[in-house]
Amino acid sequence: MIIFWDLISHNEMFSDIYKIRETASGLCLEVEGKTVSRMEGNIDDSLIGGNASAEGPEGKGQDEVPNYTCRRESKSIAVLTGTTWEISAQIGTLLELYKFPQMTYGAFDPMLSDSDQFPSLYQMAPKDTSLALGMVSLVLHFSWTWVGLVIAENQKGLQFLSDLREEMDRNRICVSFLKMISKSDMVSNRPTYDLWTRETSPANVIIIYFDTNSVLDVGFYTGQHLVTWRVWVTNSQWHPATLGENFIMDSFHGTLIFAHQHEEISGFKTFIQTVTPSKYPEDIYLTVFWSMNFDCTLSNFDCTLKNCPPNASLTYLPVSHFDPAMSDESYNVYNAVYAVAHALHKMLLYQVQMQPSNIGEPEGFSPWQLHHFLKELQFTSPIGDHVNLDEQKKLSAEYDILNFWNLPEGLRLKMKVGRFSPHAPRSQQLSLNEDIIEWGTGITETPRSVCSESCHPGFRKSPQEGRAACCFNCIPCPENEISNETDMQQCLKCPGHQYSNIQRNRCLQKSVTFLAFEDPLGKTLVGTALSLAILTAVVLGLFVKHRDTPMVKANNRTLSYTLLISLIFCFLCSLLFIGLPNTATCILQQTTFGIVFTVAVSTILAKTITVVLAFKVTAPGRRMRQLLVLGAPNYIIPIWSMIQLTLCGVWMGTSPPYIDTDAHSEHGHIIIVCNKGSLTAFYCVLGYLGSLALVSFTLAFLARNLPDTFNEAKFLTFSMLLFCSVWVTFLPVYHSTKGKVMVAMEVFSILASSAGLLACIFIPKCYIILLRPDRNSLHGFRDKTHSDRKKIF
Repeated sequence: MIIFWDLISHNEMFSDIYKIRETASGLCLEVEGKTVSRMEGNIDDSLIGGNASAEGPEGKGQDEVPNYTCRRESKSIAVLTGTTWEISAQIGTLLELYKFPQMTYGAFDPMLSDSDQFPSLYQMAPKDTSLALGMVSLVLHFSWTWVGLVIAENQKGLQFLSDLREEMDRNRICVSFLKMISKSDMVSNRPTYDLWTRETSPANVIIIYFDTNSVLDVGFYTGQHLVTWRVWVTNSQWHPATLGENFIMDSFHGTLIFAHQHEEISGFKTFIQTVTPSKYPEDIYLTVFWSMNFDCTLSNFDCTLKNCPPNASLTYLPVSHFDPAMSDESYNVYNAVYAVAHALHKMLLYQVQMQPSNIGEPEGFSPWQLHHFLKELQFTSPIGDHVNLDEQKKLSAEYDILNFWNLPEGLRLKMKVGRFSPHAPRSQQLSLNEDIIEWGTGITETPRSVCSESCHPGFRKSPQEGRAACCFNCIPCPENEISNETDMQQCLKCPGHQYSNIQRNRCLQKSVTFLAFEDPLGKTLVGTALSLAILTAVVLGLFVKHRDTPMVKANNRTLSYTLLISLIFCFLCSLLFIGLPNTATCILQQTTFGIVFTVAVSTILAKTITVVLAFKVTAPGRRMRQLLVLGAPNYIIPIWSMIQLTLCGVWMGTSPPYIDTDAHSEHGHIIIVCNKGSLTAFYCVLGYLGSLALVSFTLAFLARNLPDTFNEAKFLTFSMLLFCSVWVTFLPVYHSTKGKVMVAMEVFSILASSAGLLACIFIPKCYIILLRPDRNSLHGFRDKTHSDRKKIF
């Protein structure tokens, strides 16, 4: 015999009675004083629901006690206690005095797992340790990161909240609000309305955790407010019947429920379809239930039914009146009966094996002797489930995900839409059929529940100060950085040989480039350099052709030829800066530039000194005059050029220029350039050249007013002024540019300064030679100084 001991409603107990009626083969079940026995495969129906007699030894002469039978041959061997922790704990304390086996069919409770306090208690339900993981997996599947929590304020609720918060934190899901519901909230009528408004609680998804104690409180509290825009995620303790038969359930249409997974019991549906009061006339609960739901007339005299529909069946009733699905508690009752049966069978078999053969009947037993067999009990139920009463070996429950449908109103149908198995690989634990999921009333698409919309690729998340991590702003990635996934915390920098596209979501391969001859800028510079070189060569040919004219002779033909030739090389050296750089061109660029410009500026310095000496040292017999006659200023060119050549040699020997790449100057390009090697050496060469130019400019400026028809001091002054201006401007511009523009700027400075020297010094002379031949003669010289100067040259 198994005694059922619980404080639950008649309607619910009626359902449980009939759900286990077919399970107790060879056992006597006593349910709240109602004895259910099966003898030789037939249920003693007269003992269910009616008023049985309390019989004495002869079965007569005792007062009748309603719904209770105490037979001498009946013996209780286990107590099956109910759904609440308090009841099981209170009963367990009493039963422990007698070592009486106690089976609990409510939800698994860690408080009852204390083997020191409850050594005789066995929990039939599987562990709910993976419920929090299952709910978080569901939330992650739909990308809900902003979730509200409504939790029953008790020991189990706090434990679930701890597990849930741990999983949510691990998966970066934020809590929009947390409301702990206790009985005092209902008694004092303190439920806060602000949890259910969009303005104060923007989360569209709320996880509600019930247990048996709090299901009525939380369910009624939640259902008071008609909220059709929420998605409720809850556990299997939630049941629409707890909210009353006529309650408007639109608020909960579309609820997602995690229910323990179990198979269908064979023959159960057939039993539900065929059960009637006529088959069990002694069951007063079934009779009253039938009269209330099928409009039958119930006789007050003999509790019989009249005027009932002939085809009435429990399957015709709506779910709000009778739920044909087996609840988790009823399923646990089913397994508990079989567990006791298996343990009793093993114990009796053991007694038979240990007792000598043919010596009387087997000895009797006490309920405490059943513990040894219950603790080691493992069996497979008739429907294929593995049952294990050892809590150390008990596995976490697997869950069916049910979708609550209540439209049309009152349908109250739970449709299986998926499952969660904590024992499967991580990626396969959750499976859903989204096509059949019904969301809340008025919701046509999968709802979203986020504090901030996701940051698309090309943006990164920036936390909002003082708010949860799920609340953030989206900031575009900086240049040359990308984010190729949604909701990235940081942008990723593209490698040096790649660059980010405009959308900042992908790195593209940079194209290799340089100041090529084919580029428009390169073509312009090459054309300009060649044109100026040709023009200089023409001027040189013109001077050679008119070498005997006073104009050419008066300006020192040798220095003029040297200057023109050096200018030709100045124009041509700019071509070394254009085209694909290599080691040879990188070295020749700077050395050629430094030497040929030093020759040109030294020549101008020699011409300037010659002019000054020609006018200042004209008295016969002076030593300086003799130096001038011998062409001493011409030695300035090799001396100063040799110094520059030495500087270049030191540069090339210590840190010569080399091929380098510039991946940052131009977006999307890798520029091949010549690295100067030693910037100190480069500026020494440039500074030395500038010093020569400054000395030449100073001397020319001082001699600018010397009178003479062929005096070129003014032209030298202007040429050096232009030369210095170009290179002074070059330095800041050179440092403010990069890549091909830097190279082009250096080429432009070379061409501009060389063109300035050519124009200022030789264009006026060419003008006189070609267009004013009358001025290119010896007539008209009146000044003796002029005559002396002509003799000198």
